[in-house]
Amino acid sequence: MSTFQELGLNEELLQAITDMGFKTPSEVQEKAIPILLKTETDLVALAQTGTGKTAAFGFPMLEKIAIDSRTTQGLILSPTRELCLQITNEMKQYGKYCKGLNVVAIYGGSSITEQAREVKRGAQIIVATPGRMKDMISRRLVDISKIQYAVLDEADEMLNMGFKEDITDILSHTPDHKNTWLFSATMPKEVANIAKNFMINPQEITVGNKNESTSQVTHEYYLVNSRDRYQALKRLADLNPNIFSVIFCRTKRDTQKVAEKLIEDGYSAGALHGDLSQNQRDLVMRSFRNKQIQMLVATDVAARGIDVDDITHVINYQLPDEAETYTHRSGRTGRAGKTGISMVIVSKSEVRKIKSIERIIKKQFEKKDIPSGIDICEVQLMSLANKIDNTEINHEIDPYLEHINTLFETTSKEALIKKFFSVEFTRFYNYYNKTKDLNIEVSSERDFDTNENTSRYFINVGKKDGYDWMSLKDFLKDVLELGRDDVFKVDVKDSFSFFNTNKDQQEKVLSFFNDFKHNGRFVNVEVSEDKGRKGNRKYRGKRDGNFGASRRRETSGRRSNSQSQSRRSSNGSTGSSRPRRSRR
Repeated sequence: MSTFQELGLNEELLQAITDMGFKTPSEVQEKAIPILLKTETDLVALAQTGTGKTAAFGFPMLEKIAIDSRTTQGLILSPTRELCLQITNEMKQYGKYCKGLNVVAIYGGSSITEQAREVKRGAQIIVATPGRMKDMISRRLVDISKIQYAVLDEADEMLNMGFKEDITDILSHTPDHKNTWLFSATMPKEVANIAKNFMINPQEITVGNKNESTSQVTHEYYLVNSRDRYQALKRLADLNPNIFSVIFCRTKRDTQKVAEKLIEDGYSAGALHGDLSQNQRDLVMRSFRNKQIQMLVATDVAARGIDVDDITHVINYQLPDEAETYTHRSGRTGRAGKTGISMVIVSKSEVRKIKSIERIIKKQFEKKDIPSGIDICEVQLMSLANKIDNTEINHEIDPYLEHINTLFETTSKEALIKKFFSVEFTRFYNYYNKTKDLNIEVSSERDFDTNENTSRYFINVGKKDGYDWMSLKDFLKDVLELGRDDVFKVDVKDSFSFFNTNKDQQEKVLSFFNDFKHNGRFVNVEVSEDKGRKGNRKYRGKRDGNFGASRRRETSGRRSNSQSQSRRSSNGSTGSSRPRRSRR
């Protein structure tokens, strides 16, 4: 492996690298830095989170810009304010010996006036979130017409968050002859389109395979009923007494709810999501970095700014809707040469997603069992024994020993040990005694097969009716009285949509939507031959309000032809439905 000296960095940067304790460059740094230092080129770099991407573009940018100029020459776009601040702080550390360097962070939730004032002082490099950057450009508070280097960091995540139009608008204010460096953990087609539309013959480097998970992380999944998901989470936490983890939920509401329940049950937990103020987010992250919080419950968006190397576990309390997002989640652990574990809690209807993720990350999941109560009691007991064995004696206790010895003078050593350890053992034993087995089994390998054991439906509502995938999923699970995980693969188009359930729910779904009316309009549902695959899609019915009419005629003789015709021509719109215990 090369050294930083061999990569060709100048003395000022090498001194900063020495101060920071860096010994050898990571793979992405070793591949990217020589290219960016020696050539004026566009670059696409694919590497997982935690592989040192900031230094890979940060060192070349710092070496190439003119520090003695007050003109903005470098722009770095990142998806979240946490990541924006993290990159800014790292760039300042890298450039600590570059006299006159001014790196300014531009992000929402902070004074735009103060940020504009910092830029006006002369910011050679701006690190920004797309929304705030676009706002400052429109107010003419920043000038990026002369930048030489533009970096799109975590490009896939920015696009997932809906920043495509903002990025396009921002780049339209930059010169055509600049170099654009795109760094991403995954390479979905949206990222490929950015490279195609905004870059000229970019060089490409890949660390590992595209979308592949790092070898430092092992992947496990636990199969439970949906209603037992929270109990499973607690058992996994209790099985790992020294856990330092990030727990991922899909929504802000679920994130807050899970964190509150964990705190109520005596765990050191905290929530991180978009509804928190900047001060609240800073406080939570500070507590997490200081390990005052062992279990950080977060949404995918909020977690983008987490830069902590010692995370032992990532727990997917709910799987992400996009399989590629799992790569980002699991990348929170197994960083800086350490190993980590990514756990997934799934219900039977989600088992098929495991296979999809395995294909993307090119790693196998190990199916494991949720531990029993007695397993947890044993682990907690031995954890306490090891903790006591490793505890240094505090001699401030000496004045109290005489009284303590008197209290136990008739107690044998064996009885004393039993009494001491029973304090902890009894607490867990009483809690877990007679608790049920949370594990369930798939009936066969066919449960992994999306096509064999699921039904896909066409429904004649879509974006024009005010739905997105989440609101339509909520509507369906509410009216059908199904669990959240029983409705999946929701795909919303302009005037129609698709969704899936397990095949054993098919009769219930079709029966319910036979003669179902919502807000004065008949909602038609029909089984579709489309299974959620890309390519041509076939339907048993038509793509308009007539869809499903044939099934209703077959299953119901209650309506006349004129009633059916009236119903099919309806074009109204639908609306969206919408033992506390001491532990630590």
